[in-house]
Amino acid sequence: MNTSKKILIVEDDPNISKLVEYNLQKSGFKTTSVDSGEKAIAMLQKDKFHLAILDIMLPGMDGLEICKKIKNNKKLSDMKILILTAKGEEVDKVLGFELGVDDYVVKPFSPRELVLRVKAILRRNETVKDLILCDGIKIDVKNHDVFVDNKKTELTAMEFKLLVTLVENKGNVQTRDYLLEEVWSSSSDITTRTIDTHIKRLRQKIGKYGKKIETVRSLGYRYID
Repeated sequence: MNTSKKILIVEDDPNISKLVEYNLQKSGFKTTSVDSGEKAIAMLQKDKFHLAILDIMLPGMDGLEICKKIKNNKKLSDMKILILTAKGEEVDKVLGFELGVDDYVVKPFSPRELVLRVKAILRRNETVKDLILCDGIKIDVKNHDVFVDNKKTELTAMEFKLLVTLVENKGNVQTRDYLLEEVWSSSSDITTRTIDTHIKRLRQKIGKYGKKIETVRSLGYRYID
């Protein structure tokens, strides 16, 4: 998944807003935060976002009203919406889903769960490419085959997933934490050192293109655009 996707956070509690921003940015997303419905609508008119995280209880225009305005606007209606709120009553959830909300997270929440839900929402309508071409590398996603300058290269399952993740997000830094989650599903017995080892082997296997997998100090890796 392309983690350079942009997310708008509409939350009037600065502590929660910072928590959400920090965890989404750590997973590679680009975020913008505002503290009111009016500011949210103004921001949506200026910039394009893939998903909005809306609190219901906001000063002035509440989250459900923002949702209505988004879904009634032809230019914005395809944008995904996640409701984040302390109100957990069934009636609020039903109303939210009727308005077109994609998911609903009740406070207090787990930041990790929130990030996973965001990724799940954004994946739903993504089409998986059967063939990825990058420099002299050809990745046959369907058959799990990789060709480097037209020569088949044997990769392990983890090396294959690493390569696909880096190439699909070419030019964008993929943090070690994100790679743990995306490639290894945050298995408890996997450490960041394991990622470094797999990156080293992957670089060797893709030959001269291994130099294009750049180490970003203290953060992670990126395939240079």
